[in-house]
Amino acid sequence: MKTIPFFGLFVLVALISFSTATAQNINTKASSVIWTAYKVTGSHTGSIGIKEGKINMQGGVLQGGSFIIDMGKINCTDLQGEWKDKLEGHLKSEDFFNVNSFPEASFEITKVSPKGTPGDYKVTGNMTIKGITKEVKFYAKAMEQRATAKIVLDRTDFDVRYGSGSFFDSLGDKTIYDDFELEVTLSINN
Repeated sequence: MKTIPFFGLFVLVALISFSTATAQNINTKASSVIWTAYKVTGSHTGSIGIKEGKINMQGGVLQGGSFIIDMGKINCTDLQGEWKDKLEGHLKSEDFFNVNSFPEASFEITKVSPKGTPGDYKVTGNMTIKGITKEVKFYAKAMEQRATAKIVLDRTDFDVRYGSGSFFDSLGDKTIYDDFELEVTLSINN
């Protein structure tokens, strides 16, 4: 009779070891987060550095994952020189992401639902920006070595209100839209 509890403990340890073994580190150099923000008169785009992350795959099926963004590495790619420096500085300031107080943002998957086609998923997770966590949902593609997604966020959910027509009147062509996009590509270390 004592062998049954011992066998159960062995199976539990094996399952925990197996599930932990499926978490793979993200290759931060081969991964990217591209942002696009819109305003009345156009848009801006750029990149943000990924500090670290993991993707959990089991039998080729996405199970979970998380990543941390280095907010100090906000980069604008559609401007050059003085205008580029001004925009990047403004995005890092208290008007936007207050990078001195909140140097990191993060995302953690809480639920994965496979869609009809292999590799297609509906993902639910917690996005944290400026210390504020909100649940977000989006569609993603994930295979053995790579995951991609386009995430649309409302910046005002994270107390980023500068130039928002939802909070300020009479902005005219200085209005910055609340929604912005993140195109995320996560590559797994080999």
